[in-house]
Amino acid sequence: MAAASPSAVAGGRFVVVGGGVAGVTCAERLATEFPSDNILLITVSPVIKAILNFRQVSRTLEEFEVEEQASSVLEGHYPNIKVIQSGVKQLKSEDHKIITEAGEEYAYEKLCLCAGAKPKLITEGNPFILGIRDTDSAAEFQKQLAKARRIIIVGNGGIALELVYEIEGCEVIWAIKDKAIGNTFFDAGAAEFLIPKLSVEKREPQIACKRTKYTTAESSKQQRTAASPGKIGSALGPDWHEGLHLKGAKELSHKVYIENLCEIKKIYLQEEFLLSQKVSLAFPKAQHDTRNAEPDQELWPVYVELTNGKMYGCDFIVSATGVVPNVQPFLDNNNFAVAEDGGLKVDKYMRTSLPDIYAAGDICTASWEPSPVWQQMRLWTQARQMGWYAAKCMAADALGEPTDMDFSFELFAHVTKFFNYKVVLLGKYNAQGLGVNHELMLRCTKGQEYVKVVMQNGRMMGAVLIGETDLEETFENLILNQMDLSRYGEDLLDPNIDIEDYFD
Repeated sequence: MAAASPSAVAGGRFVVVGGGVAGVTCAERLATEFPSDNILLITVSPVIKAILNFRQVSRTLEEFEVEEQASSVLEGHYPNIKVIQSGVKQLKSEDHKIITEAGEEYAYEKLCLCAGAKPKLITEGNPFILGIRDTDSAAEFQKQLAKARRIIIVGNGGIALELVYEIEGCEVIWAIKDKAIGNTFFDAGAAEFLIPKLSVEKREPQIACKRTKYTTAESSKQQRTAASPGKIGSALGPDWHEGLHLKGAKELSHKVYIENLCEIKKIYLQEEFLLSQKVSLAFPKAQHDTRNAEPDQELWPVYVELTNGKMYGCDFIVSATGVVPNVQPFLDNNNFAVAEDGGLKVDKYMRTSLPDIYAAGDICTASWEPSPVWQQMRLWTQARQMGWYAAKCMAADALGEPTDMDFSFELFAHVTKFFNYKVVLLGKYNAQGLGVNHELMLRCTKGQEYVKVVMQNGRMMGAVLIGETDLEETFENLILNQMDLSRYGEDLLDPNIDIEDYFD
C-alpha cells in the first residue's frame, strides 16, 4: 500500500521554525508588522519562550525576563500567529514548502529558521552522560542529582560555571581543557578572583542584577509533559537553575575539585572498570595538594579516565561542552552555505544562501564583516536581537524597503551572573582577534570587584566588569566613541577618580 501523501494545508506569508527566544521574537515582530497576515510558528515543543519586561538598560545592554509559556498564550496575544506543534521532516526550498513530521505541508513566501542548537555530548547513547540544554534535561538532571554522591562535570562554559557554584550535597570533579575556569567569558586573572567562592561554606543571598531572568509559567508545566520524547526543546538560559533544588545525597556544602588542562580519554562502565584492573582515586582533600591521590575504596556506576592519567568514579557525568547548531533536517536536499562551526551562514540582512530563507539565533553563523568590537556568541541576548532584526529584514524585503544594520551589532555587550557576582562583558573583552598589539589595565579588590580593560592604540576595545562597578555605561560609550584615552593613563581605573566626570 502506498504511503499517504502530505495533506496540503494553506501556509502563511511568513513561516518561522523554532519556539525559542529567536523564533518567538521574530514571529511577534512579524505579527505586529503584518496584522492582516497569518504568521505560522512551527515548534517541536508544546511550550514557547516568551520575552517579558524588556528594558533597554543602556545603548547596547538590555534587561529582560524569559518565561516558558503555553503556546496558547502567544496566540492569545497575537491573533494572527498560529502555533503548529510538530518537528520539521523536510524543507523543500525550491517549492517554498515545509513538511512537518505530522505529515502536514505548509507553503511560505518567506521563512526564518530559528531551530537553535543541541548539546555537543562527549559521546552518544551512554545512559550515565547527561547533557543540559532544555527544561526537560534540566529536570532529569535534578532527579539524578538527588541520588548522587559524586558527579563529574566536563566543560568550561556558562552552564558548567553555574552548576559548580550551585550544587550542594555532592562531590564535584570539574574537568576543563583550559588552564583557568570560565575561559569563554574571562581571563585567568578573573578566574583567580572567582575561585575562592567555590570553597565558601555558607551560601550568600542572591544578588539582583540587570540581566535576563528565566521563569516557567504554571500553565506551561502540564503542556511540557506532552512533548515528544527525545526531541530537543528550546535552550535554557541565565537563572535556569533557580527553580531547581540542586542538592545531592550527601550532607555537605560546596565540594568542588578542578582538574584542568585535561579532557576525557575513556569512559568505563562499572564492569569494564573492574576488568581493566585500573585504580581510581578518592576525592582529593585539597585543590593544590598533589600528595593526596589516594585510591578510592568505593564502587561507582561509571568511571572517567582523564588525559592527565587520573581516573575517578562517579554516579553520572554532565557533558557541558558546548552546542552545535541544530541544522537537521534543513540540509537534506538543500544547498545551504554552512560555516565551519556548523551554522547556516547569514549575511548582514540575516539571509541564508537560499532565496527567501532567513535564519536567526543559535542555528546561524554571522558571515558579514562585523564591527571591530562585536562578535557572535550563542547567548540569549543575541538570540533576541537576531530574531527581532531578522523579522525587520523580512518585512523590509517584502515591502521593497531598505534596511539599516541594527545598532545592537555595533558593540558586543552581555550582562550575566557567575558565582553570585554581576558580570558585564563589553566589546573584545578577551582581546579576541587583536593580536599582540594590545595592553591590559586591571583593578582588583579581593571579594568585591574585578575590572579589566583592553586597550589598543590608546583606545578602549573591550572590558570585563565583575561586581557592582557601575562602570558599564561609561565604558560602553568609550568603546563606541573610540576616543583616544592615552593622556589618562592609569587614571582610567583609579578608584579615587570618578571617571564619569571626565566623559559626561
